[in-house]
Amino acid sequence: METNNTLKHPSGPEYQLAVGEGTYVLRDDFHLATPPPHPSEAPPPNLNPLATTPAPPTSGIKLSIVVISPRKVTPHLYSVNTRTSERSNLATYSIKESEKESRESHETSGDEAQFPPYLNGTSGKAPAFGAENTLLAPITGKDALKRKKPKNNIIKSNSSYVSRVIPHEAMAKRLQERNPEGLFAFANINRAFQWLDITTNNMFKAEHLTKILFTKAHVLCHDVNDLTKSTSHLDVIMGTSTADIICSKKGMINASPISSIRWIPGSENLFLASHTDGTLLVYDKEREDAAFSPEENGTSTPERNGDAGEVRHIHINKSVNSKNQKSNPVASWKISNQRINAFAFSPDSRHLAVVSEDGSLRVIDYLKEVLVDLYTSYYGGLMCVCWSPDGKYVLTGGQDDLVTIWSLAERQIVARCPGHHSWVTAVAFDPWRCDERNYRFGSVGEDCRLLLWDFNVGMLHRPKAASVRQRGSMSSHLPLTRNRTESQATARIRSNSSLTTNSAEGEETIEHAVESRTRTAELPPVMSKLVDPDPLCWIGFEEDCIITSCDEGHIRTWDRPREGVDNSQATLSAAGSST
Repeated sequence: METNNTLKHPSGPEYQLAVGEGTYVLRDDFHLATPPPHPSEAPPPNLNPLATTPAPPTSGIKLSIVVISPRKVTPHLYSVNTRTSERSNLATYSIKESEKESRESHETSGDEAQFPPYLNGTSGKAPAFGAENTLLAPITGKDALKRKKPKNNIIKSNSSYVSRVIPHEAMAKRLQERNPEGLFAFANINRAFQWLDITTNNMFKAEHLTKILFTKAHVLCHDVNDLTKSTSHLDVIMGTSTADIICSKKGMINASPISSIRWIPGSENLFLASHTDGTLLVYDKEREDAAFSPEENGTSTPERNGDAGEVRHIHINKSVNSKNQKSNPVASWKISNQRINAFAFSPDSRHLAVVSEDGSLRVIDYLKEVLVDLYTSYYGGLMCVCWSPDGKYVLTGGQDDLVTIWSLAERQIVARCPGHHSWVTAVAFDPWRCDERNYRFGSVGEDCRLLLWDFNVGMLHRPKAASVRQRGSMSSHLPLTRNRTESQATARIRSNSSLTTNSAEGEETIEHAVESRTRTAELPPVMSKLVDPDPLCWIGFEEDCIITSCDEGHIRTWDRPREGVDNSQATLSAAGSST
């Protein structure tokens, strides 16, 4: 018999996060029920940490957050206008949450003071993925207005991999009466997948809206399509340890577990899934699956590095421009021989950042199917990745216990961020405390710690340049034109024109050598706190809170400092905030 979710409201200094802007206070600790193993499920093996055999794929609690009503466009930040500033004149600005805070700056007033254009939806839109292939063109006419029903109703499914579907008995009433600006969350825990309403002051918060129990599969990743969401419809995709994509046939295309899955920005039907064998696959939810073999006209064999046989470039098994689009996959790219741990789309919907167990950060122009940049961790695999809200920086965290900041305009490492005592499992920017100069981001790790960081583009001393050469940005769409600085450990420049027929003429892949720690700036955290007894695996930022989750099912919500409230607790000693 399944246990129920529980909701607690612990209090005390140990449940507070003291930061410069005030004190974050734990609102609630929501514990997801862990389902017992299915009778047909094999007992978990007694893992030997020194064993060389691959361990069963697992995942901590990951959340997909969705708000049905349109999100507010402009966060409560007073943005700095830096469009006319030059790099040498940049100063360190603090971030203010309201106009009442004093700060000397050159901010504009009225409509001129706003976030970068992408947040207001005014930035230049990238062409749709696969726009050049007429076989992938969206349906027009009357049929376009009809929303297709899923091919398989999971509630009525007789599939052997679904054990039970448990809707809440009052789900229809709860959905009708809920606040449209509240938060929905989808969460995985072992073989269970839950749909939750985590709206503030929701008296039924501990009770799921729907729970799906799988037979043997564990959901490892999931995502909600923000483009198609409505009060009556949500498109949710799930990737599992048994290579299932819900609505997709089991293991027919790729039999390896799915490590990450995301809807392609701007698409109603296309989504991207990464597999643990180092393959990226693009699927169309409206197409049937079929047994897949690499196409004969695929691109040349990727270059390999040494005896390990490590793939250093993209090998296109099927291009998005292929004329064979009767069935999935829409596209297939082999980028590594080791597990892909995570990927993230850039805010301008042009580039893809991918991190893998081989310690590589790959930046891919996925519209052209071209690898643009290849970076390497200090040591060990990279576990997580995210873009800054303006697309200028990429964060990674990994097995080197470091968060690393990479500049996409300068195509180099900006800083390493020590502070964790074990692997970094998730990183995220806080868009509510970012502006055009200042960035706030957070990280969590297997050391059970939550760290917050403040970063300013002019606050770090760059390594001395060994050579300077003029080169355009990897993303010519960023409003930056500056010289690219390289260290003595200069990058290896290789033409990738032989890798794809879609390569832009003269476009190059830059393979960057590992930068010495003595030549790289270090950024300390502004807050470090042990916030959970179990390893943390996810972090997210919302307008009024920070949300974290751990491997054992605890979802903790931390309220932001409230305006007009005496935050005297912010003066807690540094020792108290880093316990």
